[in-house]
Amino acid sequence: MSTPNRVYIARLAGVAVFDPNGDQVGRVRDAVARMRPTQRPPEVVGLVAEMPMRRRIFLSINRITSIDPDAVVLGSGTLNLRRFEKRPNELLVLQELLDRRVQLDTGQAGSVVDVAMESSRGGEWALTRVAVREQTSRLARRGHLHQVEWDRVRGLGGLADTRGTANLLAVLEDMRPADLANALQDLPDARRNEVAAALDDERLADVLGELPEHDQVEILAALDRERAADVLEEMDPDDAADLLNELPPPEQDVLLDLMEPDEATPVRQLLRYASGTAGSVMTSEPVILPPDATVAEALARIREPQLSPAVAAQVFVTRAPLTTPTGRYLGMVHFQALLREPPADLLGGVVVNDIDPLRPTTPLPEITRRMATYDLVAMPVVDRSMRLVGAVTVDDVLDHSLPRDWRDRDAMTGAPVDDDAPLDGDHG
Repeated sequence: MSTPNRVYIARLAGVAVFDPNGDQVGRVRDAVARMRPTQRPPEVVGLVAEMPMRRRIFLSINRITSIDPDAVVLGSGTLNLRRFEKRPNELLVLQELLDRRVQLDTGQAGSVVDVAMESSRGGEWALTRVAVREQTSRLARRGHLHQVEWDRVRGLGGLADTRGTANLLAVLEDMRPADLANALQDLPDARRNEVAAALDDERLADVLGELPEHDQVEILAALDRERAADVLEEMDPDDAADLLNELPPPEQDVLLDLMEPDEATPVRQLLRYASGTAGSVMTSEPVILPPDATVAEALARIREPQLSPAVAAQVFVTRAPLTTPTGRYLGMVHFQALLREPPADLLGGVVVNDIDPLRPTTPLPEITRRMATYDLVAMPVVDRSMRLVGAVTVDDVLDHSLPRDWRDRDAMTGAPVDDDAPLDGDHG
């Protein structure tokens, strides 16, 4: 194996995994170590890699030809695609050891910030060194970092969960919300809730939108009500309404009352619509401009980074007021049309209204048919007075067309798996 003799595992999190042909097959998410009955350090038996569709598989350490800070390279293109499941005598290094509160043999208390695996001359890998940061009473000063042998640290083999969250958050901070949500599903419930609570409101709101409903509810329930209301305010109104729909009506009312009125109002409006209709899946905050706005103003508006691609793909043109429910709906302009028009031209001169808008009661199958017919990524939703009340985007349609548990990792199937395929090691 052409690789350093010692590798710190937290630095591998997110590193790309390549097959011998140079094709990426996934990214490293953790290392698997096998506990031994003696005092010898745990043996590292492989890595956990995340593939497309969030499938996590086991990669035997014997099938890895090189490890460096930028890539892990496999010696074989044959993979065992069975979903990884941890065995009773194994531990996931990052998930279970990072941030664990431990004690050095000198008596100094600290927390684990990284763990090194090291190879012997015979090619066996083991967890040999631990990076431990001292606890300090000084708020403005970080404790000293010790790098010590595995057997000099007490508290690594116990069953008690004595971990904090800071270092795990550091490993997870660069993940996309969907990937972070996926990582949270691998944690024990108490650990998941602890990590989720440590995220800031905006980050937690983004992650909640990527989790299955039952995980959303459990995380929200673990927060105090004021914090839960703050997180709901950071969510898109349609996502917040979907989450609140999973709660009993009395709890919905409590949280809505704790939210700021201007944040709660659109959520209350969305909660009134029947499930499976345009009103229940739409966003109440599309991009809306008046007819006397210029093309340049519209382009500047859709460039705002907080807008999702589907929402930013078109501008809806209405009379004042410009918040839903708006004045009379006039039409919409796709961003490609904006790019073809002179910047000083007015939206009223380039708006199109040749496609009938949706009604709040339009059922989801009809929405899907019309969006597919006209190759649209969003459609306006208007009330009986032709006021714009929202827009249905293609991601809304997909989210509500897939099975209810599609975000749940246990329900994901990913690519077809041949359980009789040659195994990548003896795990699974």
